[in-house]
Amino acid sequence: GLSETLFESELFGHVKGAFTDAKTDRAGRFELADESALFMDEIANIPLAQQAKLLRVIETGDFERVGSSKTLHANVRIISATNSNLEHEVAAGRFRQDLLFRLNTIQLTLPPLRERRDDIMPLANSFLAQHAEHYRKQIAGFDETARERLLQHRFPGNVRELDHIVERAVLMTQDRQICGIDLGLANDGGEPRNLEEMSLEEVEAFLIKKALARNDGNARKAAEALGLSRSAFYRRLQQYGL
Repeated sequence: GLSETLFESELFGHVKGAFTDAKTDRAGRFELADESALFMDEIANIPLAQQAKLLRVIETGDFERVGSSKTLHANVRIISATNSNLEHEVAAGRFRQDLLFRLNTIQLTLPPLRERRDDIMPLANSFLAQHAEHYRKQIAGFDETARERLLQHRFPGNVRELDHIVERAVLMTQDRQICGIDLGLANDGGEPRNLEEMSLEEVEAFLIKKALARNDGNARKAAEALGLSRSAFYRRLQQYGL
């Protein structure tokens, strides 16, 4: 995590010369968010020593930039998120109870993505648009197999995992649509699999599926792309039940 000085600098700012890399004065997040809201993700990961400093600014609005004795004030609404049970963290001595009381004015519990199946494709399409634009690729959407794979997957990593899977698919695909095999998910919707974890037969079946997808299901073109004769290609289709 961040050192105490960098944590304070990020949230409260610093003055020139406060530490080695402090070349100029810099406003922190609270100062920039004055009269608005500040989102703090993974709030449970903040170390205890830094939680005390956070508690003070939440309670009073007062803080000092690192290296300065001048007290500043900011009126900021805190929105925080965590995937940890903060009451358990308090009981374990890892999170301050008084900080939890200050943060817990209104609590919203968001169910995991696996319990919100209707959200999967709207989120996936949004991530696809973002990553396709970022990587300058023309991708129209997801094919039926890809949609089925996404809807079957359990997403232990929730929305972040979905974002990562879609970004990976955008990078991997050479087609105008994301295909099921571009997602890197097992057929049963389990964890993504690497080639190193697959048997020779599974790798061969994977490559055949990929070749078929890239050639719009045209077996002759797929066989040519793989350097196989048509008869050898059809034998493998029959062998793997494709």
